[in-house]
Amino acid sequence: MLDLDIKNTHNEKAGIIALDEQVFGAPVVPSLLHEVVQMQRASMRQGNAATKTKGLVRGGGRKPWRQKGTGRARAGSTRSPIWRGGGTVFGPSPRSYAYSVPKKKARKALYSALSSKVKEGALVVLDEWSFSEVKTKSMANLFQKLGLSGRILIAVSQKDDDLTRMSNNLPNVKLVEVRNLDVYSLVLYQTLLMTQRDVTRLVEVWGKS
Repeated sequence: MLDLDIKNTHNEKAGIIALDEQVFGAPVVPSLLHEVVQMQRASMRQGNAATKTKGLVRGGGRKPWRQKGTGRARAGSTRSPIWRGGGTVFGPSPRSYAYSVPKKKARKALYSALSSKVKEGALVVLDEWSFSEVKTKSMANLFQKLGLSGRILIAVSQKDDDLTRMSNNLPNVKLVEVRNLDVYSLVLYQTLLMTQRDVTRLVEVWGKS
């Protein structure tokens, strides 16, 4: 088991937590992280670029001139791709860029991302959330006391209105439930902040073989 200090909201040591080695002590595999991040980013693409083909462009139903005798090239429609205002050949059409990787590989990538946070000292575990006021300033003060800066990912067992209200207006801060934790967010955000209870819940959700 991996031991990590638990801190209170005053940045004082409040105990020690034994981290699950399967989840937080896995090998860090950069190539695996890259593969899953690319998959997630591909799934985020809108894929709604579209152009009209000859059959979709309005007009052009009438043959512009007769087939023979005019001295001009044959033409069947003014919406031909070679005409100005005509359709597009092989243009983009709405599509999905999403694809998936095997579930076991995705889970290993999550373990790898969580383990990298532990090795980098970027996992901060609190004993509990304790605020005198439900204000954005209270959360900002907590980050200052803990010495946290940059992008911060807060993982909780279940979102509540208080934490959502306090974190929503802070830049570079994301609140996510542990069941929705993903590799891309773990790689993108520099610090992972959780409570002891949330770490236990994370292992319950993701620690299954």
